[in-house]
Amino acid sequence: MAILFLVGPVAGLLASAQWSSFWSDITSAEALTALRLSVGASLAAVLVVVVLGLPLAWVLARVEFPGRRVARALVVLPMVMPPVVGGVALLSALGRDSALGGWLWDTFGIQLTFSGAGVVLAEAFVAMPFFVLTVEAALRSAGRRHEELASTLGAGPWTVLWRVTIPAALPSIVAGAVLAWARALGEFGATITFAGNIAGRTRTLPLAVYLGLDSDPGGAVSLSIVLLVVSIVVLVGLRDRWLVRP
Repeated sequence: MAILFLVGPVAGLLASAQWSSFWSDITSAEALTALRLSVGASLAAVLVVVVLGLPLAWVLARVEFPGRRVARALVVLPMVMPPVVGGVALLSALGRDSALGGWLWDTFGIQLTFSGAGVVLAEAFVAMPFFVLTVEAALRSAGRRHEELASTLGAGPWTVLWRVTIPAALPSIVAGAVLAWARALGEFGATITFAGNIAGRTRTLPLAVYLGLDSDPGGAVSLSIVLLVVSIVVLVGLRDRWLVRP
């Protein structure tokens, strides 16, 4: 019954597709623009996630400090909070009416809301936990025996990090980055709240699906199938790394 509950909506989506116009739907100018923006923004978001998330994952896995449980809870928070609330939080922190957003606008003329940069920030915000939790779990399970052995042989902390720790965790780093990319590609709530739904600027593929439900339901279904296929490919590709534990 549970499998039917999960598979039913997917089957319904595939059954409602207008396959005769599927190719033209996903290759229309609007769809391709949204797809290019989605892919570009999600890749940029993953770059932000890796640069910021890798040191955070290492600290959570290797360093004992007061408040670590609170820090881990904050990492998980974007996974459990409603995406729209995440967008409102970003708007409150980085909108032009906020202290930081106002300073960026007054000093550098930078506006993060309703911009491509806003899309990247919103996607990175919701995708960060998937990367950090994956890498932290890998660092914890790997243990510290090899790192301690390298240290006893005279390797410095940075040498141990780049020559021992990072290579050992590399498969999980890649898996976490791919998961974060898939989550960023499908992000909707925080993006539309923080970056808006502006054609050619902030309208990603999920937002195009949402808009198409009123104006072009058949096209919306076709674009939904594209996102569905991407999700399935990612899950199947990561099956041995993430879904199956030996």
